[in-house]
Amino acid sequence: MSAKARRSSSVAHTEGDPPTYVARLPEFAEHRYQLEDSKGRPWLWLIVKSRSKEARQLPLFFERDTISGTVEVDLDMAEGAKGVLISATAGVTAVGQDEIKYLEVSSQLWDAKSGPSKLTGKRSWPFAITLPEECSVPERGRGKQPQQVYPLPPTFSERASPAYIDYKLVVTVRKSAFRVNQTLATSFVYMPIIRADPPSPLRQLAYREGSPLIGPEGDPDGWKVLPSVTVAGTIFGARQVELQCTIAVSKPLIYALGSPIPLILTLTGSDEQALDLLSTPSAVRLHLVRVRLVGSHAVLDEPTGRSNNVFRDSVGTAFFWPSDEGAPRAGTRVLNGELEVKKSLKLGFVFPRFSLRYTLVLLPFQAPGFAPASPAGEALLTERISIASANAPGVVPRSYAPPGYVHPEEGDYNTAVGYLENGNQRFYHHGFS
Repeated sequence: MSAKARRSSSVAHTEGDPPTYVARLPEFAEHRYQLEDSKGRPWLWLIVKSRSKEARQLPLFFERDTISGTVEVDLDMAEGAKGVLISATAGVTAVGQDEIKYLEVSSQLWDAKSGPSKLTGKRSWPFAITLPEECSVPERGRGKQPQQVYPLPPTFSERASPAYIDYKLVVTVRKSAFRVNQTLATSFVYMPIIRADPPSPLRQLAYREGSPLIGPEGDPDGWKVLPSVTVAGTIFGARQVELQCTIAVSKPLIYALGSPIPLILTLTGSDEQALDLLSTPSAVRLHLVRVRLVGSHAVLDEPTGRSNNVFRDSVGTAFFWPSDEGAPRAGTRVLNGELEVKKSLKLGFVFPRFSLRYTLVLLPFQAPGFAPASPAGEALLTERISIASANAPGVVPRSYAPPGYVHPEEGDYNTAVGYLENGNQRFYHHGFS
């Protein structure tokens, strides 16, 4: 893909699909961009190699990668050129607001003051830029307090998103006084490498042997049992019922893209009819919810501030099936379940002015004949989790869902809570307040 530019400043854009993220590639793709003069003649070229599968995609780099390539300039056409600089930059932008830059790593390729001052013809310079793993970011309103250090966040760009994180590779041809510098740039995709922590030894053994998972009683290191919550409502319009619901989530609470999250749900109570009704797998509404925070509260542990600066949407729904561990006991029903962490999800990050987190959210149960006492969109239980780009070395999680189980649709949570993807469009002008 080439960028055709007829102005003094140009950004090369990719019209193709987003890059496919892969851990290792036998060969790097070579991307070529060029800048043309007013007559359509190319005179500035940027050639860069990356982990993308195809040259038509944006360049892709992982944490600790070195960005390498070549810059070529036809100095006979670059009137008044006094230097060539290449920079890797990054910034976060709220819709309708100016970009806040947090990264700029530059390399001077040629400077007429310190090198040959009268170069002519077509010249080329190789370059290599290594991105840091962390960056210092000044906090607004904190005066002269020390800057906070944060890991570099991943690229984030979605249609209708309230904020964006963009990385660019920029070539600048510096001109003499009274002449405008000229630039050629392309965005690139940056991805941190985050590995999930290894599960308990018994969980790893079950994955290797294909044997059933052992529950919290036999493998306490493999589960986090969340606090019990009360499920209250009216059944068949006749009587009020209360059940206790306990959910166990597999530990550690960090899961790789494309992996299942094992779950165990236990319902207890004295009303057998209510237990039968609400232990139907389709009655349970447990979602993986993505939370995006924009503004000064983005780095806080809990979402605060104006509700129009907090954006929630469901990105996964758990599905359940009856446990096969023994016959149902009086007063108790047990369901096993899973929630798939889709490969297409973005990695979470915490960064000033914009952050992304993931939370498990249990909504009131839904079943024919049951009217919950809580509003449909009110969470009964929440638990923060993290998403990793890869599993722990040697760990290959497997699904335990019975054959024929179909993953549920995602619209339920977004409709119930009222946070449709475009539902907050009218608030975007608030930006980073």
